[in-house]
Amino acid sequence: MEFSIQPATHADDAGIRSLLRRQSMPGRIQLAFEREPRFVSEGDLTGEASLTLIARDHVSGQVVGMASRSARRAFVNGIPRRIGYLGQLRIDSHYRGRWLVSRGFEQIRKLQSEDPVSFHIASIVEDNEDALGILVEYPRRRFPRFSKVAHLQTLAIVVPRRSQKIEGCAVKPATGDQLADLASFLQANGTGHQFFPYWTADGLRRLESFGLGARDMFIATCNGHLAGVMALWDQRGFKQTVIRGYPVWMRRARPMLNALARTGLPPEGQPLRSAYAALVCIAGDNIEVFRKLLCAVLNEARQRNLDHLLIGLDARDPLLQAASKARHITYNSRIYSVEWPDERSDLEPLDQRPVYVDIAML
Repeated sequence: MEFSIQPATHADDAGIRSLLRRQSMPGRIQLAFEREPRFVSEGDLTGEASLTLIARDHVSGQVVGMASRSARRAFVNGIPRRIGYLGQLRIDSHYRGRWLVSRGFEQIRKLQSEDPVSFHIASIVEDNEDALGILVEYPRRRFPRFSKVAHLQTLAIVVPRRSQKIEGCAVKPATGDQLADLASFLQANGTGHQFFPYWTADGLRRLESFGLGARDMFIATCNGHLAGVMALWDQRGFKQTVIRGYPVWMRRARPMLNALARTGLPPEGQPLRSAYAALVCIAGDNIEVFRKLLCAVLNEARQRNLDHLLIGLDARDPLLQAASKARHITYNSRIYSVEWPDERSDLEPLDQRPVYVDIAML
């Protein structure tokens, strides 16, 4: 078969969305991460350099593979660095084993030489045995090296049906004139986590066009000082998480689970009514401040008739235990640093700070 690998254009939008609909992620619950009504890349969200590569079958004309590479500013060992993110890796199941991955990595390697970043990161679902085998355990000679740096736990927290009372620190939505202060807070306190995004006021303002405005960013103030931030980001207008398959027992038990445990699990083929907990940043990792912000965001999610709040935290993050006390379903993945063997990074090894990658940006 004849294939070509090339940068995607607007004309490839329908083909990309079709591929994302066809290819669900393996796991206990099979999920498809769809992009309707148009494909939005990580670079669109951040305003940073981004490129999506597609593989096209010249016979059928179909888009049969894709991968995205974006650059972003993030903290590495407490210092802002320009790093890359590799995502959206999809290959049509009928075309696997045909060197598409190798050829795709060759193109990404060229991008790195033309537009270098300190290194790349990537996430792989723990149940995705094919990806782990090909990329991590038995990579081909010219593949980049995937080194695990974190175990990421994504919690789909069930939104309670009753509002929860918040006491102590004041928690309220931000206003547009507070974005500069919010950016300064995120810069000052994001240093405690590896890969925490380096936000500016303009960057936060840009998110308004993607459904995240100041009114969606909740701030906690204690003793007159900003103590924490957490946003409720509903991305269903351009990104959907669709259930493609349950294990047999869960498919049979789903109606009972929804009735008794209020899990809000939709039928197969339907999307989750969910939003993301984004921009999670707590001064000093204060557990009580985190709980109050989580409570406020869940209350807002209830007002918006959502079933789940998605939050991703490193297994080492001290905030994870507090988040896990809420009723939830866990989705496990791993975060890797990605470097080509012939690269010589001038960075020191990563220290032991927990990782924070905003899953709303993956």
